[in-house]
Amino acid sequence: MKVFWGLGKCLTLVFWLVVLFNLHQPLINPFDVLVSLAGSLLLLTHVLELVLFNGSLKGRRHPWRDRLQILLVGIFHIQTLPAPAVTEAHHA
Repeated sequence: MKVFWGLGKCLTLVFWLVVLFNLHQPLINPFDVLVSLAGSLLLLTHVLELVLFNGSLKGRRHPWRDRLQILLVGIFHIQTLPAPAVTEAHHA
């Protein structure tokens, strides 16, 4: 699974490079609009993921670095975070 998450991170970063390139030198019509729209929707999705998973980053060593990585690659970084320890409740 680590290969899958790593590949997803790489492909997401390549997509962000295409979006930045499109901002600097627009692609031909209609691809410039489509890439900009897809980039906007992906950024909105990553911001939503950041809001939803912000609570799980509180105990992390470098939460701001994790937040930046979630903004860049989204769920591919969230899946690589270790699961929180679950404590069992003892009933009387």
